Amino acid sequence: MDGARQQCINPCNGLSRRPGTSRTSGSVKASVTFGVRAHPIIMAEKIMKTDEEWREQLTPEQYRITRQAGTEPAFTGKYWKSKDKGVYVCVGCGEELFKSDSKFDSGTGWPSFWQPVDQGKVEEHTDSSYGMVRTEARCARCGAHLGHVFEDGPAPTGLRYCMNSAALELRPEDPKKQK
Repeated sequence: MDGARQQCINPCNGLSRRPGTSRTSGSVKASVTFGVRAHPIIMAEKIMKTDEEWREQLTPEQYRITRQAGTEPAFTGKYWKSKDKGVYVCVGCGEELFKSDSKFDSGTGWPSFWQPVDQGKVEEHTDSSYGMVRTEARCARCGAHLGHVFEDGPAPTGLRYCMNSAALELRPEDPKKQK
């Protein structure tokens, strides 16, 4: 992993809520500048909800995956083989995460992308669960677990953002395909 990527793994690490904000209504605005970047990364306002609020908003499967870092079985999610054009957004907060132009068939059974819409929209964290070390991908705005990032993707990034369909919602380019 190169130095720039290592430094940008978790740009919000260590940020706390502003004084006077509650857990459910608090938000954090951050502008983070790293030595390897010539301009700041502008982070979206953080969404903080109680566990009860997340359970009310999400389906049981979406909750298990996004709030408990679950994984849907391979080849079962609704987007793993989708070729529809549009933007994939977070089911938790509606943040735009991936464009269909960066989606590719990885053969893994999960929707895979070679880059997010913007680096500041997906946070990366070290995940050492299940006896292995991986890079977890989370929505930077609401903290939803999306999936994992691997360094075996196609050019130009060499990355594979291997996501859970249940963590995403496709907003089609063609409004007639919108449900």
